[in-house]
This record gives sequence, structure tokens and C-alpha cells, in this order.
Amino acid sequence: MFENRQKQKPADAKSRLKQLWTAHATETPSPVTEWIDETPPSPPPQPVARDRLKNLRLPVVATAAVVIAACAAIGILVAQPETEVPPLLPAAVVSTDAPASTGSMVISVVGRVPKPGLITLPEGSRVADAIQAAGGASDVDALALNMARRLADGEQIYVGIPPPLEAQLPIPQSKPAKIDLNTATSAQLDTLPGVGAVTAQRIIDWRAQRGPFKAVEQLRQIDGIGESRYTKLKDLVTVR
Repeated sequence: MFENRQKQKPADAKSRLKQLWTAHATETPSPVTEWIDETPPSPPPQPVARDRLKNLRLPVVATAAVVIAACAAIGILVAQPETEVPPLLPAAVVSTDAPASTGSMVISVVGRVPKPGLITLPEGSRVADAIQAAGGASDVDALALNMARRLADGEQIYVGIPPPLEAQLPIPQSKPAKIDLNTATSAQLDTLPGVGAVTAQRIIDWRAQRGPFKAVEQLRQIDGIGESRYTKLKDLVTVR
């Protein structure tokens, strides 16, 4: 009996597995529950940077426009030429001195000088200028000369030797140029002997009323010029 139980035991176990398999196979499968993701969707990213750029764009543009306008205004001001103020000129000074002569004259230097002969000097030169142009002279040779004397054209200077007899005669002084009655000014007429400011003005008035003088003798027609005064004037004036 015990043996029968041992023999039946595997058979029962085997049949039991078969029944379980059959029952499992015939069972209706339970529906599979579908998984639904109920996690709420995340909100789209907010365009924070873009909004900030939009908010900053208007102030930046406005600032740039102000800067450009300021630079343009400065450029215009710099480009404008500065108003030049003319410098103050010194007041003109009227000189009453006569203009220096620009002529020349020829002087002869002879005697004890290194370079005797003819020397050309400007008008108004003195004996010292002629001696220096001839090479100079010793103190002994120049002792008899007046170094400050003004020279005249054609003069001869003797250095260290006695001049000939004819050279010791006084040198005639050149006569001053005659004054033209038709062009003379009141100041020039006033330098004539016996003619003052009143008589000089009468000469100018006569010339203005009657035209230029045609002869020196017409001076007799002017009030204040008598025969004696005319005699002193006739050789000092001329009519051109």
C-alpha cells in the first residue's frame, strides 16, 4: 500500500502541473492597463533675453542719436574759421628831415697814402672817409687835415705834402639851387631873404588866381615886394 502511494505521488504531481497549465492557458488574460503620463507639461522658455534686448534697444538708439548729433555740432563749430582780428598798426610818423642824398662824387687823394688816386664816395662824405678809402694815413700826415670837413665833388686832398699855391685858395661854395616860383611851397618861399610867412602866402595866392608865373619880374606885382626886396630875390628864384 505504501508502495502504491509512492508510485501514485509522481503521477499526481505531474497531472497537477498539467491541470494548472491548462487552467492558466484557458483563463482570459486581464487587460493591460495603459500608462498615461499625467505630468503637467513644462511651460515654454520665456524669452527673457529677447525682451531685455527689446527694452534696451530704444534707450541705446536714443543715446547714440544724441551722441552723433553732439559730435556733428562740435565738428561744425571746429570747422568754422576763426575771425581774425587785424593787428594794430603803429601810427604813421611824419618825418620833417630831408631825405638822404643817394648821389655820388669823385674825390682825388694824393700824397702819403697807400692807394692815391680817384675815389668815388657818396655825397655828404667827409675828409676822413676819403682818407680811409685811400688806405689810411699816419697821425703825423693827417695832422694838418680837418677830418670832419664835408667834401665837394671834384675836390683834391693832399696828405703829408703841402698843396700847391692855387690849391690854398678858398674853395668856392656851390650856390644853392634856385626856387621855382610855380612849384615852391610856403615853407620854401619862407627861406628866401625878406620873405616871411605873409609874403609867401601872397605869392601862392597870386599864382592860384592868375596862373603860373611867366617871368621873375612879376614878383613886383605882389604887395610887400618893393624894388629893394626884389633885387635880393631875383637871383634866388626862377620860373620853369
